[in-house]
Amino acid sequence: MTQPAKLTVVALDLDAIAAATGRVAVVVSPEGTLGQAARRINRLSKGALARFVESDAFEEMAEGEAKDLAYPAGMEAEAVQVVKLSNQASVELARKAGATIGGAVTKAGVLVLPGSVKRVEELALGVALKHYKFSDHMGDGPAKDIPEVTIAVTKPESVDLSTVEALSDGVFFTRDLVMEPSNILNTTEFANRLKALETLGLEVEVLEEADLEALGMRTLLAVGQGSTSPSKVVVMQWKGGKDEAPLALVGKGVVFDTGGISIKPAGGMEDMTMDMGGAGVVAGVMKSLALRKAAANVVGIVGIVENMPDGNATRPGDVVRSMKGDTVEIINTDAEGRLVLADVLWYAQDRFAPRAMVNLATLTGAIIIGLGHENAGVFSNDDPFCNAFLKAASAEGEGAWRMPMGANYDKMLKSDVADMKNVGDRAAGSITAAQFLKRFVKDETPWIHLDIAGVALVKSPTTLAPKGATGWGVLALNRLVDDMNKEA
Repeated sequence: MTQPAKLTVVALDLDAIAAATGRVAVVVSPEGTLGQAARRINRLSKGALARFVESDAFEEMAEGEAKDLAYPAGMEAEAVQVVKLSNQASVELARKAGATIGGAVTKAGVLVLPGSVKRVEELALGVALKHYKFSDHMGDGPAKDIPEVTIAVTKPESVDLSTVEALSDGVFFTRDLVMEPSNILNTTEFANRLKALETLGLEVEVLEEADLEALGMRTLLAVGQGSTSPSKVVVMQWKGGKDEAPLALVGKGVVFDTGGISIKPAGGMEDMTMDMGGAGVVAGVMKSLALRKAAANVVGIVGIVENMPDGNATRPGDVVRSMKGDTVEIINTDAEGRLVLADVLWYAQDRFAPRAMVNLATLTGAIIIGLGHENAGVFSNDDPFCNAFLKAASAEGEGAWRMPMGANYDKMLKSDVADMKNVGDRAAGSITAAQFLKRFVKDETPWIHLDIAGVALVKSPTTLAPKGATGWGVLALNRLVDDMNKEA
């Protein structure tokens, strides 16, 4: 598994700057004011830093960006990275600056000199999140030499990185799960990795196929019946709050999606290792909550299946009965995620009676057509709850956009032989998927459906992540948990 860089906060020692090896990152304000550490670097480098800060190149840099002064005279460092950032920078800019540093970190590590920047923890989070590479199956495996990020400040006792470490661990856990190939992360291995979270204080329960059959989870089981990997549901409970009902997080965990009998085109099918992204985010959130000992009650429930075609696979036209009792005509076996979520959503409400519920799924390609890779689609039956999530996502810089719902879309799911179809026609595909899920949400349960198909895995780097799995949603849901706890 990928380990985040080691973050350490120390007292600023100006005399130690000259001997620092690896990289040195120094923050300079947009006005070009050199702080205490910057002045020492300028003296050691015989004025090179001041000359750069006075140059057009520095003037043209945006806040959060950086340039290197390679092999500076008078210093052991391989480079001085000059980071442009104001002392009162926003959370977004502080994280961006940190990510600029993190993206350039080498095995030799980096000494970070933030000067008088107020949001040092946000800077550190940016460093941690950007420095990620999934290398489990490259060469000798995951990197053994974890780089050290040393942050030198005048008052180290004022900087607490415990939450930063918990969040970065959770995001990395999600990213690793999403990046893992499906021959490694089959349904059993996925469940085992979640079961291992018990060492952090989570209560973890694995429901096997016999348990799911007894519960009546026939829509979930229908998805996995063509695979040799057994379908499972994993329940993770964090009981850090008082006696209030928990927030429920529900995730789609399709470890690989061929489309089943409605098989997908070959081109791009390899990316379907990420179709468990919703379950991956739930797992990452639960790990972060446990690591930071969150004062909240949260239950994470994920349905883990593999959608494969064989002689036992579900056929288009089959009718199955859900745990709720409604019947579903399966028109398209590639619209499988909603079948998994239908039973898990009902189970979550039936067993835990949650105060509110959020489900996450890489559910539809249609959401990518509508929102691209900048925003997840947000669907909800409750305006205050939805607004609370949108506020949390905005605060964390995780793109989210509310989509419409309405009774007229339900007409597109009408079946001639069952209570509903699992798909409508091509129009409004993401919305009809949400309308399908809403049928398995009780009227009294505030609920959000997050379609993360466009944001879970990307082909180009984002501000806080290299290309590949992003871990989108871990930060926003962690904040939502805290915000809801404050209101309780």
